[in-house]
Amino acid sequence: MSEVVSLAGIPFNRYTLFKLFKYTVYCLLAYNVYAFFVDNHAAAGTVFADGVSLGKIIEAYNDSIDTLAWVVLLLVFELETSLLSDDRIKGGTKWLLNAISAICYVFIVYSFYGYVSEMVSLTHLLPVTGTACELANSGGWSMVLEQDEYTALTAANCGSLADLHLLRLADAQVLGDAAVWREIQWLAWVDVINAGAWLLVVAILAFDVWLQLRHQLSDSIMRYSQVIKGLLYFTLLLCAIYWGINGSFLDFWDAFLWLVAFFFIEMNLFEWQAETSAE
Repeated sequence: MSEVVSLAGIPFNRYTLFKLFKYTVYCLLAYNVYAFFVDNHAAAGTVFADGVSLGKIIEAYNDSIDTLAWVVLLLVFELETSLLSDDRIKGGTKWLLNAISAICYVFIVYSFYGYVSEMVSLTHLLPVTGTACELANSGGWSMVLEQDEYTALTAANCGSLADLHLLRLADAQVLGDAAVWREIQWLAWVDVINAGAWLLVVAILAFDVWLQLRHQLSDSIMRYSQVIKGLLYFTLLLCAIYWGINGSFLDFWDAFLWLVAFFFIEMNLFEWQAETSAE
């Protein structure tokens, strides 16, 4: 018999507490959609001073769109690997889940393109003509502080850029110290690596689910899958650690939550496969 604890007078066993923890993580990830939107919206106002065109939406709001698609896809995996029985993942339900997954994959791949585009745009940095204070007097310029964080370039802060090697974006009036741009470029590369690794994880996981629904996910295939995904998860952990040291807390926190969330999905798949093998 599992140990039972009491929470506000309501009895909870360990499995119930585990589910509560799992769905709390899912809710925190859903909240991160809003948090990333706030950050993206603030940055878009500077980088896209003339307004965000339809073709630039994915680049301007890449993090929030990407996170939203991932949250929906996570819920689909939770339904497939835990909440729905094999008998229910048929017919219209199966087609609906596949359609939702397909839409999510489109946005996720498009977001990956957005990360690559952002990384490429950061390679097109140009030398700054004139001093920072001269540009501040002309108006319309911004100064980069860190990735996706900018402030207006004014006569009050332009002196902080004196005697620095200044570079600017090729397609926007944004300048900054070459060392700061170099850090941002590294973070952009980590974004690309992280997004690419997650694409491979979900591709393998979707293949595992496809085999499991056909009762063809053998122990040997499961082991190979776990080894490959283990290497990918390790890569994702390194990205999270890098963000924790050199990036923003939101990026680190989001990456950590996603690793925890997909650990739950992996547990669901392991239990599902074990139950099928025992039949």
